[in-house]
Amino acid sequence: MKKEFIETNHIKLHVLTDGPENGMPVILLHGFPEFQYGWRKQIPVLVEAGFRVIVPDQRGYNLSDKPKSISSYDIDLLAKDIIGLLDHFGIEKTFLVGHDWGAVVAWTLVLTYPERFKKLAILNVPHPDVMTRFILENAEQRKKSWYVFFFQIPFFVEWTLGRDNFRNMARMLVGSGRKSTFSTDDLVEYKKAWAQPGALTGMVNWYRAVFRRSFKYAFQRENIPARRVQVPTLMLWGKKDVALSHEMVEPSIKLCDQGEAVLFEKATHWVQHDEADEVNKRLIEFFS
Repeated sequence: MKKEFIETNHIKLHVLTDGPENGMPVILLHGFPEFQYGWRKQIPVLVEAGFRVIVPDQRGYNLSDKPKSISSYDIDLLAKDIIGLLDHFGIEKTFLVGHDWGAVVAWTLVLTYPERFKKLAILNVPHPDVMTRFILENAEQRKKSWYVFFFQIPFFVEWTLGRDNFRNMARMLVGSGRKSTFSTDDLVEYKKAWAQPGALTGMVNWYRAVFRRSFKYAFQRENIPARRVQVPTLMLWGKKDVALSHEMVEPSIKLCDQGEAVLFEKATHWVQHDEADEVNKRLIEFFS
C-alpha cells in the first residue's frame, strides 16, 4: 500500500494506491463525512482479486487540499480532479465506484467523460437528475434532506458539528447506521480526519456548492430531458437509508443503457460497511 500527494486540477490530493501495477484499475470515491478509510472493507478484497485500487481523499477532506471558496467545490471541478488522477497514472479507461458524495462525482464523471470508464458501481445515491426532480417534487424526500438546508448556514454549522470533539458529527454518523456499522476505533480515525485544519468547512462546502448550483439550474432543467448513462452501471442500495428514498433507484436505472440494481433489505446508507462481503462479491463479479 502506497500513500502519496498527487497534483491534479490545480490542487493536491492525498491518494492511496494498492494492488498490482498491471492490475485493472478501480477508482473508489468516498462521500461525506468519510475519507479513504471509508473503503477499508473493500480495498484488501479488491487487491486480492488482482485489481489495482486507487483511493483519493477528495478535495476538502482529510489530508487533501481544502480550497476556501464555495465555488471551488462545484461538481464539475470535483469530477475534473478525478480525470486529472487518471491522466497522472496514464489510465485511459477504468472501473469506478462511488458512495454518497463520491457517487455524485461518479455519476457526473460517466455523464461527462463516458469514454474514460469501463463500468460504474454506485452505492446509495440516485442519478443526479432523478435526485433534483425528487427534491423539487417529492415532499417526503425534501423532509429526508433537511440537513442539506441546515448545512447552508455559515460558521454555525462548523461550530455545531465540531464542538465537544465532534460529538454531534459522530452522533449523526452512528445514528444513520446499524449499531454495528461504526466501531469506537472507526470513530477515532474519522475524528482525526475531521480535525485536519479547514476540513469541516471543506466537507460542508460540497453541500453549499451544490445548493447554489441546483437553485440556479432548477428552473432551467424543466424542459431538458434527463441525461442518459452509456456506461454499464450497477447500483447497490441499502433500503434502510434514512436520508435517501429507495424509490429513486428504479427511475435512476431507467436512465442507464445497461443498468442493474441490487437492494439490501437490512442495510443502511452505509451499505459497503453493513453488507461488506456481499458488496465485495458483487463488485468483483461486475468488474470481472
